[in-house]
Amino acid sequence: MLELDVRIAKPRSEEVTVNTAADDGECPGDRESLSDDARRAPRNPRRILVVDDTADTREMYALHFRSRGFSVETVSDGRAAIDAAHRLHPDVIIMDFAMPNLDGISATREIKRDPETADIPVLILTAYPIRAIKGGALDTGARFVMKPCAPEDLEEEVSSVLEGRCA
Repeated sequence: MLELDVRIAKPRSEEVTVNTAADDGECPGDRESLSDDARRAPRNPRRILVVDDTADTREMYALHFRSRGFSVETVSDGRAAIDAAHRLHPDVIIMDFAMPNLDGISATREIKRDPETADIPVLILTAYPIRAIKGGALDTGARFVMKPCAPEDLEEEVSSVLEGRCA
């Protein structure tokens, strides 16, 4: 984990300390108001599976979501996504559309057909919406997200899916 303290000198010898440690998603006073047992209990971060054949894309999204308190696993193709969905049962899967071996739509179909994994929401990332629609993306029950997609925008989509799942 990257942690950096920066001290900035201000006029009249005042000092300001900036701590850029990863945010755990809580307000500073939140954990202090909990009981000792609750404060010591481990946090249960939401699990995300990121599936993309481009290593830079996987890493970019993984870094972003981890910095926001999510637990993230990554895989590079549809076949590995199916295996990981069974092994991890993530809260949401972010699936690239165009991948070698097994594309995102075929992998999503298999995940949704299996009763063990059918309840896992899938977001399909695509730069080819017409191809994805013609390939049956709408029939999978997955939600579409257009590429390129900034990590912050993808986080909004993930949050929306997770909120809908809890409702």
